[in-house]
Amino acid sequence: MGIFSRLGTLIKSNLNDLISKAEDPEKMLNQVLVDMKTQLVEAKKQVAVAIGDEKRLKKQWEDQGVQSKEWERKAMLAVQAGDDELAKEALSRQKEHEDLSTQFEQQWHLQKQAVDKLKDQLRVLNNKIDEAQRKKNILVARAKRAEAQKTIQSTMAGLSDTSAFDTFDRMAEKVDQIEAEAEAGAELSGELTGDTLAERFKRLESGGVGADQQLAALKAKMGIAALPAGSSSTGDKSRQLPEAGERAGEKRPPSLPAAGKGEREE
Repeated sequence: MGIFSRLGTLIKSNLNDLISKAEDPEKMLNQVLVDMKTQLVEAKKQVAVAIGDEKRLKKQWEDQGVQSKEWERKAMLAVQAGDDELAKEALSRQKEHEDLSTQFEQQWHLQKQAVDKLKDQLRVLNNKIDEAQRKKNILVARAKRAEAQKTIQSTMAGLSDTSAFDTFDRMAEKVDQIEAEAEAGAELSGELTGDTLAERFKRLESGGVGADQQLAALKAKMGIAALPAGSSSTGDKSRQLPEAGERAGEKRPPSLPAAGKGEREE
């Protein structure tokens, strides 16, 4: 195979590949339907011409039959007039029209058969175009569905690469690290610059109901009654706290009378 032949084959193969890739099913089917409908219009014109010829042949056949009968009448008229020569000429003309009538009759039958076939073919072509229209809609729907599936598969194939998911995981770990460092920095800053005792009480108070219950248990252990809601906490401390001697188990001596009162009794 020569170089020019190989080059030609290469060019043809590349062109065919480009054409195949450029073919859009919907556009191609639409164009095919347009071509078929154009052919249908041309076929209708041809059938119309054939029908016209068939009608013309039938009329000519009928006209020749009329002419044949007319010359036959004239021959009879010449016989009645006693002119045999004129009658023979009329019969000869009648024979010509009769022969032409027979020929036109044969041509009309042939033309009618051709017209009937053309009508059948035209009907078949019209049915095929209707069927092609229905198939075209189905094929276009299938082509679009296949294209959508192809796009989805291509997207899924791209997502199958774990590099994107690895990036997400790595960024999540980085965000966690940043949050942990921020919390550690805030905690360290509070310990260095804030009041740790206040912070401890603040955390204790943030315990809510649990801290209150612990405080009530502590007071019960110390023998201190809980104050009712709304009462003042600055009352007589002697009613809340026992004397030092009582706490030590000692009995308090009886109270001595006042000096003024004793003097009056004496």
